[in-house]
Amino acid sequence: MLPKIKTILYTSGMGAGSPHVFRYAMEMAKQHDAQIVAVSALETLSTFAQSLVDVHIRSDQQECLHSEAHTHAKQKLEQRITQLFEKEFANDPQSKDRLREIRIEDGSPAQVILRIAEEIDADLIIMGSHRHTVIGDAMLGTTTHKVLHSTAKPVLVVRIPEGFHEEGF
Repeated sequence: MLPKIKTILYTSGMGAGSPHVFRYAMEMAKQHDAQIVAVSALETLSTFAQSLVDVHIRSDQQECLHSEAHTHAKQKLEQRITQLFEKEFANDPQSKDRLREIRIEDGSPAQVILRIAEEIDADLIIMGSHRHTVIGDAMLGTTTHKVLHSTAKPVLVVRIPEGFHEEGF
């Protein structure tokens, strides 16, 4: 018997390839009558960068800036998803109901994805992947690589075509 897919975790770095990956998440949600939780991570500053911020910006201002960054990131992700719904799914009013939640979280993207996948008991993680250099992957690793090797949940990796860009995103 095939497993039931009821909750899909769609991950987004909010880059140019996000619409391409989101279409896969929506199609899987339609096929399986599933809900989507969209997530994006705001990486924390390195120790060195944070020390520079501490020297030049008061702590109360830092909190305000951080809050503004969260709000802006969530609005940007919501805006992109709304635009995609309107563009791609105008004739399918049930599609809007498939988006259960949009979450913007602090932390390393891989850790955020893994934690939220467990929290929501995701049945499938959908994420995009760009072409990277061998040296870059070896030195830095990739979020996709880290998630693939750290979860027991199924992961659908959507290759973002090189140079993919869509007007309005």
